[in-house]
Amino acid sequence: MVSLEPLTLWGLTLLLLAIVVDLVIGDPPGIPHPVVAIGRVVTACERLWNRGSSHVRRRNGYLLTAMVVIGVFLIAWFGLSILSRLHPGLGLVAELWLLSTTLAIKGLVEAARVVAEPLSRGDLAASRLALSRIVGRDTAHLDEGEITRGAVETVAENTVDGITAPLFWALIGGAPLAVAYKAVNTLDSMVGYRNTRYADFGYASARLDDLANWLPARLTALALWLGALVMPGMRVRGALLSTCREAPRHASPNAGWPEAMVARLLGVQLGGTNHYAGEVSRRATLGDPLEPLRSGHIALAIRLMHAGWLIFLLLVLPFVLLREWLT
Repeated sequence: MVSLEPLTLWGLTLLLLAIVVDLVIGDPPGIPHPVVAIGRVVTACERLWNRGSSHVRRRNGYLLTAMVVIGVFLIAWFGLSILSRLHPGLGLVAELWLLSTTLAIKGLVEAARVVAEPLSRGDLAASRLALSRIVGRDTAHLDEGEITRGAVETVAENTVDGITAPLFWALIGGAPLAVAYKAVNTLDSMVGYRNTRYADFGYASARLDDLANWLPARLTALALWLGALVMPGMRVRGALLSTCREAPRHASPNAGWPEAMVARLLGVQLGGTNHYAGEVSRRATLGDPLEPLRSGHIALAIRLMHAGWLIFLLLVLPFVLLREWLT
């Protein structure tokens, strides 16, 4: 898999093993993680390069994006190639580890459950604190419905960023391309903001992240709908058309797709008014409030997330088997 060739059956097996590793181990503290290293590079470069005129900052932002993404890909590709030459088993173990670091299934589930558990007991203070660790909005005065909305939106959006998009790029180019995607995602999360500080410097990072997630986001929405077909209580009728109509309303060209689909399938309304450092931010609403948002919807969103990435892989499997048969 240390190449850009189409995925083989063995490569798919390695990817499945990486999923198992992430589900069982996640990201244990003390073990090096590529995203941490990428983040340190971005932080150092931002301090040095995010200055000067608007033109200079935007040029430097393009340079940062190219340097980090291409650099991460080449380091991963050459590193795995060297390890494979030293010993095939060493290369496989390294690639398995690298693939697992691009996934965040266990971490996303744990983050959502830490919000849901105290919320189900009525402990709003603990739930608000837990939510504040995974969202940027102010949480100090949120009620049960708004806390639930924040957690459900996080699960829906990060189903793409943390699971299906890394899987998508790994299916195309193995661990090097998957970790390059994580570099794109990390850049966007650090500098891809539309504010005074990052509007120019983070422009290239934000646009590349939009491009990298464009197809995975839409495939994820389809996979979520297909997964919901076998889940009791999901409102699948009309969800596809409604999602296609509502998703473009979202400020992000991609986040609206999984969020609109989850809102429709659960029969709730996502989006609306958020507060960031005391400032009001109004987003388009997605879905209809057929049910009031309650803590139990977080568990349902997690179930949809699992169904979504499983269906995503099942959709790809026939193409892998067909390629194996043809070759």
